[in-house]
Amino acid sequence: MALPQTRAAILPLADERRRFSRVRVNLLGRYMLADRREFPCQVTDMSPGGMAVIAPVSGQVGERVIAYVDHVGRLEGVVARHFQNGFAMTVSATTRKRDKLAAQLTWLANRHILNLPEDRRHGRFTPRNPAARLILPNGLNAACRIIDLSASGAAIKTEHRPEIGALITIGKAPGRVVRHLEEGFAVEFTRLQHPDFVEENVTGG
Repeated sequence: MALPQTRAAILPLADERRRFSRVRVNLLGRYMLADRREFPCQVTDMSPGGMAVIAPVSGQVGERVIAYVDHVGRLEGVVARHFQNGFAMTVSATTRKRDKLAAQLTWLANRHILNLPEDRRHGRFTPRNPAARLILPNGLNAACRIIDLSASGAAIKTEHRPEIGALITIGKAPGRVVRHLEEGFAVEFTRLQHPDFVEENVTGG
């Protein structure tokens, strides 16, 4: 009787692995454990059902984790297992959220297949219409100008200076402040924008 019990215990995990293809990635982010401590992390592979995280503190197996991952956004789950220098976690999400995450991972995977440059080396350009709207962390909607733009981020001219790490929105594109500039700040989008639509998403033009 032991064999059927063993098979029943491992089948759900095998099913999960068949349902979701893992994509090798190199994404930075941060995560919060159940005690609300936050730490930086690096995601090395991901699927719509889970991910592997290089992290300084792993938490307990079964512990709830909230992660904010560059180009992907906010993810929730629990610690599934530990490995050297990190842990694997599940991703708890609705079917719609999983589909969206699968599309984002497909884009990230194809980026490498198509030999496109790494995120931070995406070709920057000046949009035809540099005027844009900026939503700050306090909800203020302000006018700004786009200095330059790429699929992964933008440099913005504005009198406002949100703190490093602050979440903002430019046009319809959410992002995170990564550094201050002489006349504004630089932002990295929370998810990679499609090159054909990034200008429309940010400036509406």
